[in-house]
Amino acid sequence: MSTFRHAFLAVLILSGGTALGADRTARIGAALSLTGDAGVYGATQRNGLQLAVEEVNRTGRVPGVKLEVVIDDDGSSKQQAISVYQRFINQQKVSAIIGPTLSTMATAADPIAQMAKVPVVAVSNTAAKGITDIGDHIWRVSLMEKQVVPGAMKTAQQRLHFKTAGVLYGNDDVFTKAGYDVMKATLDQLGVKILGTQTFARADRDFNAQITALKSQNPDLLVVSALAENAAAIVAQARQLGWTGPIMGGNGFNSPAFIKNAGPAAEGVLVGTAWNSASPAPANQRFKQEMAARGFTADQFAAQAYTGVLVLAEAMKQAGGKTGREDIEAGLAKVKNLDTPLGAFSFNPSRDGEHEPAVQIVKNGKFEILQ
Repeated sequence: MSTFRHAFLAVLILSGGTALGADRTARIGAALSLTGDAGVYGATQRNGLQLAVEEVNRTGRVPGVKLEVVIDDDGSSKQQAISVYQRFINQQKVSAIIGPTLSTMATAADPIAQMAKVPVVAVSNTAAKGITDIGDHIWRVSLMEKQVVPGAMKTAQQRLHFKTAGVLYGNDDVFTKAGYDVMKATLDQLGVKILGTQTFARADRDFNAQITALKSQNPDLLVVSALAENAAAIVAQARQLGWTGPIMGGNGFNSPAFIKNAGPAAEGVLVGTAWNSASPAPANQRFKQEMAARGFTADQFAAQAYTGVLVLAEAMKQAGGKTGREDIEAGLAKVKNLDTPLGAFSFNPSRDGEHEPAVQIVKNGKFEILQ
């Protein structure tokens, strides 16, 4: 199926496959990694996005406006993300863009939107540099690693009392390298001695040499920054090699696919998260119930994509129902304390999102909030 055909079908699905009537239409482009290394994240983002669009349109959240979303696959590729953005802006004339899934693609594609003055809402880009600092048309829903990792690691140290660590990270990806930078800085701040550091590439599948080298130094904690597929393989191989100590992962671990692929080896793994799945807040409980009713798995990436749609809808509402690019931009600046599955959401002056993070642990094959 061609990319254009795939995107067109997505529009029909999200708008119910019917005419939008007399309501004004706000067309939004969503660049998601539906294939490639980040496909496990993009698939669940699509589910969260679909749910949010259905809810916004059904409830009339923006009076007189219906959302129409065009989903396209960035293929976990910089060049494909660039091509998707160009289609969104030049051919489909979108009012705003959600995505891309990973920071690596965002650093390549977001400058195109910035130049065209099209607002972008990044829902899962966690790199501290190269996202909102691209320019004033880039906004971010997702928390940066530096907003999540320090608190998560401090909580983990209070529970586990680790004094030394071995670190393993992907050094050819903006997403995983950014995670490593924050992890290293946080370990240093906590007075944790790093006994060894090993790297790998996204294409690698055998991590025995790196794990063996770290294990030989006998650290208290193994810290890993990796995408879900690599993360699962690393954790499984570490357990196979006899590592029985705690493992703490970066944002790439925040996917049910990690647990599925790592199997029993995932048990006890810790990870900081932007989404508190146990939050009793009505917005979160409604999100989880609606996801379950559709047979979807609720996770951080789905919650962030869902929130991204709510944020854009709120921006249009703040703009008086206007759906132009400049109107949405002005509305985004007025989003304050919006009820979302992530908590009360606001943008700070740097256009980065702010809300409370949490710490997860894998128990009985599922993520649970570390109490």
